[in-house]
Amino acid sequence: MPLLPRRFERLRSVLNRRMADLTVLVEHVEKPHNLSAILRSCDAVGVLEAHAVSLSGRPRTFNSTAQGSQRWVPLHDHPDIERAVHHLKAQGFKLYGTNLGVDARDYRDCDFTGPCAFVLGAEKWGLSDAATSLMDQAVFIPMRGMVQSLNVSVATATLLFEALRQRQASGRVPLLGEGIPPERYNTLLFEWAYPQVASWCRDKGRPYPALSEDGDILEDLPRTARLHC
Repeated sequence: MPLLPRRFERLRSVLNRRMADLTVLVEHVEKPHNLSAILRSCDAVGVLEAHAVSLSGRPRTFNSTAQGSQRWVPLHDHPDIERAVHHLKAQGFKLYGTNLGVDARDYRDCDFTGPCAFVLGAEKWGLSDAATSLMDQAVFIPMRGMVQSLNVSVATATLLFEALRQRQASGRVPLLGEGIPPERYNTLLFEWAYPQVASWCRDKGRPYPALSEDGDILEDLPRTARLHC
């Protein structure tokens, strides 16, 4: 079925507000409902992609809590926390790890308007010592009850929406696609609009076709490719 113009406009509108300089790295977060809720919050805030270090031999699954958000916020795997941190720091991210250590700062006192990654640990144990030692800044969310921690997905949402609030207040929330490197924007838009055709193009080793303003493919594709539209 051809892509309807209103559907294409919806995809483009969401992509225009994505932020490549805000992300999440989860360490050993395995429960499907937590992973699903985390990606749903990422999608709601406008995070472009997220990252994970998983326990060996534990296949990652999602449940209905995600509401399909795993399709729109890819979760990139890393073999260990050291390489995950190196990957993010090489891209200019400042890493904020949730921790109750003496050097931890109230998350509301931190500046999240620049490139930042929130790093959160396993549901029961939190961040590993190795991860904690690699953070640029430890942060905590103040508690008033008997329990001194939030569910990992709730903590993630709290931090992400604070980052969004700060960016809105400072006028740094993208509206027209400026939150994504230009060389990635058109690629992502095509993959969102025509995922099956994009897969066919990758299999054939050929570039994606150009799109019209209304989202039509501006190329006479072979019949085998047209069947995927």
